[in-house]
This record gives sequence, C-alpha cells and structure tokens, in this order.
Amino acid sequence: MKRLATVGIVIALVGCIALGFYIARNPERRTLDDAARRGAPGKFVHLADGVTHYDVSGPENGRPIVLVHGFSVPYYIWDSTASALAGAGYKVVRYDEYGRGLSDRPDVDYSADLYDRQLMQLLDSLHVTERIDLAGVSMGGFVTGTFAGRHPDRVRSLTLVDPVAGTNPPSQGIMGWPVLGPYLWQTLAVPTMAAGQASDFVDASRFPDWASRYREQVSYKGFGRALLSHRRLSLGLSLDTVYRRVATTSVPVLLIWGTSDKTVPFERNATVRAAIPSAEFHPIDGAAHLPILEQAHLTDSIVIAFLDKQKR
Repeated sequence: MKRLATVGIVIALVGCIALGFYIARNPERRTLDDAARRGAPGKFVHLADGVTHYDVSGPENGRPIVLVHGFSVPYYIWDSTASALAGAGYKVVRYDEYGRGLSDRPDVDYSADLYDRQLMQLLDSLHVTERIDLAGVSMGGFVTGTFAGRHPDRVRSLTLVDPVAGTNPPSQGIMGWPVLGPYLWQTLAVPTMAAGQASDFVDASRFPDWASRYREQVSYKGFGRALLSHRRLSLGLSLDTVYRRVATTSVPVLLIWGTSDKTVPFERNATVRAAIPSAEFHPIDGAAHLPILEQAHLTDSIVIAFLDKQKR
C-alpha cells in the first residue's frame, strides 16, 4: 500500500513538473479576437472556416495577382513584391492562411482542401471572377500548385518561389506520437521558430526586425496546433505530383530559386523542373530561401516581365 502511495506521489510530481514546463515554455498566451485585430493593417472577412486577414493594393481595375505565403511567415513576407507589383499596375491580393498571422486558427485538419477552400472563398468574397495570376513562396508553392491543378480555368499564370519539393518524410518520429508529440512540439519547437527564421537568409542582419514580427503571431493560441496538423497531414506527400498536375494544364509557370537556399535546398529545383518541363527557370545568386527579399529588385523585375508576357 505504501509503495502504491509513493508511486502516486511520484506520478503527481512528474505531472506537476510537466505542466509547469508547458506553461513556462508555451508562448501562446493570447486569444485572437476582434480586440486583438483592432488597428491592424489590412482587412478581415468571415469565410466558412473562420476569419481571414487579407490586403489589397494597386489599382482597383488592375489585373489581379494573388500572393500566397509559406509554412508559417504571414503575408508580410510579400511586402516588397506587393509594392513593386502594385506600382506596375497590378491589383495585388495577399492573405494570411488559416493558423497564421491574424487569420483564425480553427481546430480542423490543415489539409490541401482547407487551403484550396480558403483561397477560392476569398476570391469569391472579393468578386474576383476573371482569371488570376498566382504566386506562392515555399509551402505556398504547394497551395498555389494545388489550386492551379484543380482550377486551371481560374489561373492565368503561376509563379513559384523556392517551393517545397520532393517527397515529405513518411514519419515525424516522436513528434507524431499522440499526446507526447503535441506536448514536445509546443514546448520545444514552437518557442524556437522565430529565431529559426534567420536560416532563410544569407545575411539575416539585413532584416533585424524579422524575428520580432514573427513572435507576434506565435503569441496567439492555436498557432502551433495548426502547423503541427499541417505537418502530420503532409506525411509522405509527393509534392512533385502536385507540380506534374500543373504541367497537364495550359498554365504558364515561372520558377525562381535562391542558389544558397538551405530550407528547401537549391538542388530540388531539378525535381520541379522535371515535373513542369515548360517552366521558365531563374536561379538567383546572393539569396537563400527568400530571394523576394534578399534580391528584391532582381526578383521583382523577373516576375513583372513574366507577367507582362501573359495574355490578359
């Protein structure tokens, strides 16, 4: 009996320590609601799965182009490109995917269907009925590639910037375990994500506020859960299958890749080019994962030249 009591005390103590560690490490302490969004730039719209944060710039009657961000950095990742495109006369639409930025973090599966539905409903809410130019960076390549493959009649052109490529690992290891996986993700992975963004640059010192801007979204509840759901639902996914489907359409494709990219290694451009042989390819020296920022002028000029070649 005394032994059972001792075991119970040890279990309770371990549980208290684990709970205390979780509370101390988990950065998500705020609720994302109307009060939190008050005064934020951009606009908000209620879609089927929740509130979506978006921005529209450039002339109202300009040709629409939609910019889709990657795995976790919100739509501000496109700041430079959006400014250049708006200045060139394009109507530029950017938005935060569910789970990121100031968009809602619904407790749902973060699947291809969710991202596809969000983009389609956003276009409908903005009454965009003509074909759009579409651009995705990193994981945004998966989102935009999926959309272009499913709805080629809605897409005029597709621009991919350092897109995710290849086949995702079939297992997450310990992060895929029930209970323990989410616990470790929230206490070990999520708190380090802001600082980890520096690896996307050749010279992160040029972007001194990058980590602090990122930490804002990490403070809202549901961020880590959304990203973990996406990772789990992407296990074993052949991303090149998505690009091969794009190749079966008539959608013109521009592929841009930073030659120093370590996040999605530059060498993976070969698999995307093999999947979409007709893609126009531009390697960008002096840039890692985000040539749209590190070599903004060059990248913007390439994108605008490509878009200008496409028929309205």
